[in-house]
Amino acid sequence: MKRWADGFIAVDWGTTNRRAYLIEKGGQSSAEFEDGKGILSVGRGEFEAAIAEIRERLGEWPMLLAGMVGSNRGWVEAPYVPCPASGEDLARALVRIGDDVAIVPGVSLGDGRPDVMRGEEVQLVGAIASGQIPRDCLVCHPGTHNKWVRVRNGRIESFRTVMTGELFSMLKKRSILSDLLARRVTPREAFREGVARGLSGAGITSQLFEVRAGFLLGQIDPADGASRVSGLLIGEDIRVGLAEKPGARVIVMGRPELTSLYSSALEVAGIESESLDGEGAFIAGARNIVEQIQ
Repeated sequence: MKRWADGFIAVDWGTTNRRAYLIEKGGQSSAEFEDGKGILSVGRGEFEAAIAEIRERLGEWPMLLAGMVGSNRGWVEAPYVPCPASGEDLARALVRIGDDVAIVPGVSLGDGRPDVMRGEEVQLVGAIASGQIPRDCLVCHPGTHNKWVRVRNGRIESFRTVMTGELFSMLKKRSILSDLLARRVTPREAFREGVARGLSGAGITSQLFEVRAGFLLGQIDPADGASRVSGLLIGEDIRVGLAEKPGARVIVMGRPELTSLYSSALEVAGIESESLDGEGAFIAGARNIVEQIQ
């Protein structure tokens, strides 16, 4: 059996997708793949086969699993670590399955405003440990459930979740606006106008219907519908996030197609931002946690 120090596989296993990376002894990723086998597509009793499939593609290496695979709907539940949380706290609370599989716990907030995260914590500790973000900052982590994370003294001190991505997906699939949301979202004029309206706090539910009414009355180009609605939702998202009192700038961490939208929206809000690739941060975080495995 190979040792963790010789190399390992890190898996960011979400609800609908999974991404796996082979990380060599020197800490670099030498192979990877992504597919649609998130936890919702893996039945009870099928996770061992799903693990074997990853090893068939990347090799017989120890495996670090993060994300929803450790939830109560995943393979084995990994209890939450309470804030403030560091990479060391996560490493101490790993759930071990034999000698060569470990599941990273999520992080929870329970100060009267309950909140949880799974997966983002690995990217955060990686960005902190590798010096990609300051030890005191505000991080915006776009995704299905966007996170606004306050980092203080190199630890995850607090955070707030906004269901922006999921709301947009639901509106696109099952709402009266669905026929207007088929186009790709771009951070241009319609998007920026939507952001400004969302930032105003004038009531997101009524503003969403105004998009439909504007289309019916010939005041809104249907080609702009998706960008305007996305802008409304992200503007409201940022209005909530800025209540976390940012400093001189916000770090936007995640996939480029999302970080570009949030950076553009923050510009509308008059807030300086810096984008950071979430994939590189995840690899750095997985490496940091594995270095502490005994």
